Amino acid sequence: MRFEVEGMTCGHCAGTVKGAIQKAVPGATVGVDLAAGLVAVDAVGGAKPEQVKYAIEQAGYTVARQVA
Repeated sequence: MRFEVEGMTCGHCAGTVKGAIQKAVPGATVGVDLAAGLVAVDAVGGAKPEQVKYAIEQAGYTVARQVA
């Protein structure tokens, strides 16, 4: 699943988002494209998009939308 995330402006932001998702969804592989503002999550075990969105928002960022 992929999400467009607003508010990520630096490497620290990307690391914070990645860490928050990995904590909320153990075993997830997370990729962050800072320039495009995209986060890609490959969640083993079938995590729900709502879990990922919640983790991103709890880290202080805004999910603009889920990208197909």
